[in-house]
Amino acid sequence: MAAHAGGGLSAVDVREAAAALSLPAEAFGNDPAVEMLWAMKAHQHAEVYENLISAVDPKFLKLTKADDQIYTEFRKHFKDLKIDVLDLEDLKSESAKEKWRPFCLQFDGVVEDFNYGTLLRLDCSKGYLEDNTVFATRIQFFAIEIARNREGYNSVVYNRAKEARSSQDEVSSG
Repeated sequence: MAAHAGGGLSAVDVREAAAALSLPAEAFGNDPAVEMLWAMKAHQHAEVYENLISAVDPKFLKLTKADDQIYTEFRKHFKDLKIDVLDLEDLKSESAKEKWRPFCLQFDGVVEDFNYGTLLRLDCSKGYLEDNTVFATRIQFFAIEIARNREGYNSVVYNRAKEARSSQDEVSSG
């Protein structure tokens, strides 16, 4: 799969990637090309999400049909989890994995691709930078980001983008 002149992927590339990613994982083993496709898909998801919370007040976003259930269960299981700046230990340690596993599994069949890998920002006031990003399951992403949106933590991203748009408007009209 090759990038075209603009540096992005063509529609054919995207269709090929989607077809490959729909096959069961066992079909690939540890194929580096497939790992690259997954990484590209996770990166694309991160870009879309960052653009979304920059353009729309996150307090009003609905990420899934099950947002209310995800948020309720998340805060029931992780009522004291600090979500503005995540501690890797709260996601990746053995004790954290034991706590996350039953939470995640309850969304099998409720949230499509609940266990797919995705990128999650550690500090919600910052973007998807290498030192601010961790690989997490899709349901962990949804749980934490829904909570960040509802509890106002992602407003910093929206407000910063809003200010930048306002400053840009002043410059272009001035």
